[in-house]
Amino acid sequence: MEVIFILIGFSLLIALGFLAAFIWATKSGQYDDDYTPSIRMLFDDDEEMKKNEST
Repeated sequence: MEVIFILIGFSLLIALGFLAAFIWATKSGQYDDDYTPSIRMLFDDDEEMKKNEST
């Protein structure tokens, strides 16, 4: 029975760690740009690939 309380404590600690990481990511602007990923597939990557191959 004591092991269950220890596991619950550890799981709550890990959950709080993930919550803190999520809050830090949102405050640092990680999720601010929601437009660029939707149009990224329209950009032409062939020119960049040719530049990388020639060097």
